[in-house]
Amino acid sequence: MKTPTINPETFPKKWWVIDARETVLGRLSSTAAKLLIGKHKKTYDPAHDHGDFVIVINAEKVALTGNKREDIRYFSHSQYAGGWRNLTVAQVQASRPGFPVKHAILGMLPHNTLGRQMAKKLHIYDGDQHPHGAQKPELIKV
Repeated sequence: MKTPTINPETFPKKWWVIDARETVLGRLSSTAAKLLIGKHKKTYDPAHDHGDFVIVINAEKVALTGNKREDIRYFSHSQYAGGWRNLTVAQVQASRPGFPVKHAILGMLPHNTLGRQMAKKLHIYDGDQHPHGAQKPELIKV
């Protein structure tokens, strides 16, 4: 007897909305990653993309416990001499409010071609409005 597999292209994908207002970043990220990967479905297969679309609203109002707003640092380098940057979460949120949320969620996805495909289904917005009303997304509590 063969094990049945479901074609990811024909399998229906849902849209979910997560409100990040006063939600702890780690809990938000793990919930969003689980929805993007598709682990909440009984047809989960690690080799295929059965995940859903995720919309995160109010990304600038995400909560961080303890001193993480000052302790967590994002390091980048421009590959030029002296071109390093080491910024805290507070400094990054001043210019790009949704970056810590996106960075945390993408860090929980697979780091390969399949993970990059899943990352395209993630939409992050700073305010409480999003342009995906036609897809009829469902609100999920974290």
